[in-house]
Amino acid sequence: MVPSEIRGVHFLAPENPFLVPPNFGLLQSDIPNIHMNTLLSNFPNCHFPPSGSCISSNSTSDEADEIHFNIIDERKHRRMISNRESARRSRMRKQKHLDELWSQVVRLRTENHNLIDKLNHMSESHDRVLQENTRLKEEASDLRQMLADMQIGTSFACSIEQFHDLPCNKPDPSNQSITPADMIHE
Repeated sequence: MVPSEIRGVHFLAPENPFLVPPNFGLLQSDIPNIHMNTLLSNFPNCHFPPSGSCISSNSTSDEADEIHFNIIDERKHRRMISNRESARRSRMRKQKHLDELWSQVVRLRTENHNLIDKLNHMSESHDRVLQENTRLKEEASDLRQMLADMQIGTSFACSIEQFHDLPCNKPDPSNQSITPADMIHE
């Protein structure tokens, strides 16, 4: 029905007008600042009291809501600042830890290079000692061989000397005038 049709509808109106209570809940929360009188002005014998109490309760409610939202905003703002500060501290801790790790990496690399240098030096020394040991073993073997040769030569020399001490029956080529009888007398 359109409003023009509502005017044309006739009904029996009660003698006492119908009153809507001032704290009608649906009007306060769902339709702010709308007066039922204007909506239902076409109905005769229907009276709505002024809604001044609705406006005043809405304004206090609005102020309370605004205060509540301000408190919530302030809490959000403080939480945001706290989170930023916490994130900053976390970044600083991570950076400090990263710096400590880099310092440790540098120290360990230096120590590693020093150990590699020592290992190379010890390896070179070990190689020199092995070469010297091989040379000394060869020299000892040569000396043993020389000693063995000398012992054989000494025993041979001793045998030869024993033969030198024995009289020789063989004629001396430098002394050919010697007769065999002379050789026996000697």
